[in-house]
Amino acid sequence: METIYLSLGSNMGNRAENIARATDGLGSHGVRVVRQSSLYETEPVDVHDQAWFLNCVVQAETDLMPYPLMKALLDIERTLGRSRRVFRGPRTIDMDILLFGSCVVSLPDLEIPHPRMTERRFVLAPFAEIAPGVCHPLTGKTIAELLDETRDRSEVRQKAL
Repeated sequence: METIYLSLGSNMGNRAENIARATDGLGSHGVRVVRQSSLYETEPVDVHDQAWFLNCVVQAETDLMPYPLMKALLDIERTLGRSRRVFRGPRTIDMDILLFGSCVVSLPDLEIPHPRMTERRFVLAPFAEIAPGVCHPLTGKTIAELLDETRDRSEVRQKAL
């Protein structure tokens, strides 16, 4: 059983419901959620002319290997209506593998750790909430250190309950 960390985000429809449905869908794909961060309202980073996102990070356990895990996430995204018409544009749900234990994977269609996670406040803030001491396998730095050092100054605020 491997400990993994996933990023979930949505900026279309009922964002919180989309994230909840995606999280629930993990169980039927062999992924057990152990812990989930709060939800965070985050401004778009790459394509600014779109609605703000709701993001979170989940810690989970799975017996799946990285590539089958990615296929499971893509299946959940499709089930929830994700279409990839605009690169980094609006989406009902976006699910990414951030870390897969201490594994490093470098394939044309899958990179772990996620290659841009250290540059994304919307990933690092919720990640640091649930696992500040986890180390990035390439940099050796903790998630808390990466959050402190990131150059990303986009707005990220914990959503009030």
